[in-house]
Amino acid sequence: MDDGFDRSMGERIRALRNRHDLTLDELSQRSGVSRAMISRIERAEASPTAALLARLCEALGLSLSAFFADDEAAGSPLVRRADQKLWRDPHTGYLRRSVSPPGTPSRVDIVEVEFPPRARVSFPPREESRVMTQHVWLFEGALEMIIGETVHRLYPGDCLYMDIGDAFDFYNPSDKPARYAVILDRGR
Repeated sequence: MDDGFDRSMGERIRALRNRHDLTLDELSQRSGVSRAMISRIERAEASPTAALLARLCEALGLSLSAFFADDEAAGSPLVRRADQKLWRDPHTGYLRRSVSPPGTPSRVDIVEVEFPPRARVSFPPREESRVMTQHVWLFEGALEMIIGETVHRLYPGDCLYMDIGDAFDFYNPSDKPARYAVILDRGR
């Protein structure tokens, strides 16, 4: 959300790439993100979109929630709202809040999203994500989840369960923001 955050995000990607002993070219090939873009992100010269960051995370074996979590060996079972990490997608403006306490052994990540009117985020199919599932629980507004040819229109209180290995889109068809939670299970 600021230069310091972009810098820490870039440093985290570089550290994860080095931990996996990957070159820029290897991470580029695994993620489908250009070598030049990865380099710009690592140097905090560019802020990745949600879809691009998801591709990098998957290539590094992480969910978005795990990417934003601290690398602590053990964490507190409680994280206060003021301490929850925020990230804004520079393309759509959606705001992502990591709700789950970081550093716990849970396979479940909980994320709260404020999604702007008419915003759309598309995620390509990823074989690495076939073991993950998620629930999308809408609190306010309207949301369309497009999975292949199927469109699920969600209204407040609705909850959609889905595999995340297939291509899918989040779309807010209204002129008002949508607010929802994503409950991600990293393994079956």
